[in-house]
Amino acid sequence: MKKFKNAFKKSFLTLIIFQLFGFTAFAQSDLFFDLGGLNSADISREILPDLNIQPESAFIEKNKAGIASAPIKEWTVMVYMNGKNSLQGAAFENINEMEKIGSTAEFNVVVEFGQITKEGYFALAGSWTGSKRYYIEKDGDLNKITSPVLENKTKVNMGDWRHLVEFVDWAKAAYPAKHYALIVWNHGSGWVKGNPVTSGKGISYDDETGNNIDTPQLGLALGKMEKIDIFAADACLMQMASVAYELKDYVKHIVGSEDITWGKGYAYQEILKALSDNPKISSLDLSVKIADSYKPNTNFLNAQSVINVKKLQHLPLFTNNFVQAAMSANLKTEVKGAKEKAREYADLDNKDFYHFVKLMVEETSDKTVENKGNMLLDFIKNHLIAHTPTGIDANSNGIAVYFPKNEYDENYDELKWAKDSQWDEFIKWSVK
Repeated sequence: MKKFKNAFKKSFLTLIIFQLFGFTAFAQSDLFFDLGGLNSADISREILPDLNIQPESAFIEKNKAGIASAPIKEWTVMVYMNGKNSLQGAAFENINEMEKIGSTAEFNVVVEFGQITKEGYFALAGSWTGSKRYYIEKDGDLNKITSPVLENKTKVNMGDWRHLVEFVDWAKAAYPAKHYALIVWNHGSGWVKGNPVTSGKGISYDDETGNNIDTPQLGLALGKMEKIDIFAADACLMQMASVAYELKDYVKHIVGSEDITWGKGYAYQEILKALSDNPKISSLDLSVKIADSYKPNTNFLNAQSVINVKKLQHLPLFTNNFVQAAMSANLKTEVKGAKEKAREYADLDNKDFYHFVKLMVEETSDKTVENKGNMLLDFIKNHLIAHTPTGIDANSNGIAVYFPKNEYDENYDELKWAKDSQWDEFIKWSVK
């Protein structure tokens, strides 16, 4: 059964499967609320101590007050490892993988690891609930975490975007570097606006509090962090236009998967070995190493990619030219046919963007649609997507789009991608 529990990585689909088998993998609570819509004055004094959440001003003042900083190194890798769900066992194994290499004189590895101690959760790191912050050091023992604990938090909401910001602020103040990589490790299910989430979309699910970080909140979090070179989602289904576009002003490269992320996700020993071999590695090259480290189970195909974020600003232009041409030519039948054939993922409303457009180009007789489609295909393949691993699924090309079969989710209108592109109008037109 333990083997079965590790069979899928970080997807809402996994959570449903666990519930069917009687596990408390996605326990809900009465603490569903949207901290992203509140300012510090709005948050009651009763909530803050209970969930260990500080208003923005509090954690900024704390960092400005000064944390004893280590010497400036080349890289600091920050892993926000929310194991407060069905993935606790995998988190424990990933940290032990990191300890095979550990931090060195030229780079830091810091982890916030959260877990729950109760029936149905694998608390392999000891009988404690909350989170611990580790400075990862090398050791050869794969059966326990030996890295030093820098902070203990008995009550923590790892599904709150403000806590993610606080972790990054703390890590950067204590372990400054020339470059920073942030990996958010957890279940993932793509875009969403709004929290609580009944559809299970977003990232960083905290079973204890019932909260998770939705797409706009993830953008808010990255916007509060200065100088993040790499954002990687060690989670399912997060490499979407709507998610990446929310982060476009804050990072250089985004690493993630269009589909399910199997087992333990990234091979952290390989990632840190690449850093150890070349501490001055570039943001792109390290992003490539992260994506390439993922080794899927044979039941699943690899759908990892690296997005060249500076090119995202141009994606609405190429997208709008294509969808305007398709709508003007009234190719609704062709659009529906291509949508049905396009590569879909564990969330069936997610389609590979490139594959859908390619099918349209191949099947249309309209020269304008063909021309605008080819321009979009060239932009995605040769400019936007910086890397896809060898052996990637043939119809996965690096970025997915929301393309529901029938009903359109109006929450999509609130995303930056929907506001800056006409993809939302295209969806609504196509499903009428």
